Amino acid sequence: MARALALGFGEPALFTDHGSGRAAALAALLGGEALQSNRELGERAQLLVLAHKPAQLEAVAGEIGATQAVVLSLLGRVTLAQIEAAYPRAQIVRAMPNTASAIRAGVTCVCGAEVAEVTELLERVGAVVRLEERLMDAATAVSGVAPAYVALLAEAWIDAAVGQGIPAAQAAALVGSSLAGAAALLQSRDMDTLGVRREVTSPGGMTARGLRALEQAGLRAAFADAAAAVSGPTTT
Repeated sequence: MARALALGFGEPALFTDHGSGRAAALAALLGGEALQSNRELGERAQLLVLAHKPAQLEAVAGEIGATQAVVLSLLGRVTLAQIEAAYPRAQIVRAMPNTASAIRAGVTCVCGAEVAEVTELLERVGAVVRLEERLMDAATAVSGVAPAYVALLAEAWIDAAVGQGIPAAQAAALVGSSLAGAAALLQSRDMDTLGVRREVTSPGGMTARGLRALEQAGLRAAFADAAAAVSGPTTT
């Protein structure tokens, strides 16, 4: 996620990692520097983006030190209160973007301090939706997972087309363009999903038969189950 945001921001920055080499790779790609320590990052940065593992919150905060920077946390299920305890002198923004931010077509859910600099950066990479913190985990089950869900949907749709005899390359082109066009149409209609379905669906026609098959296969229940699985309590 850090890489996706950095690509979407498109600016030189300061990067750190714990030996993965990703910091140096991003600095080479975007400009800026790969720093040797989080301590140096804390001393130099005015905006800190936390994209490490949630369990590392206290350890990383200890390395950074008593920063007064703005802290933008991407840490899943780590609350504002927990981040504020780790960074008591900072302004805290909690965010959940998705990987489409890399091409500036993402969606980011935010809560916490309203910082103009952070809002401007996040709007650069896509839509920004401000929520109450209690809804952040549920929002993750909607937008955070979206690229993976759509990829799975596209894969199943392409496989179905191939099963009907369409070559794989043409099936992928048909599905990809159809997904993009359908999404654009829905957005142009203020997400009037029922209205768009009615425009396409003739009584007893092939679209009606296809929709009925999807409903009978449990499409709605599958999405509800997935949302509950993502937003519910973790088991590990």
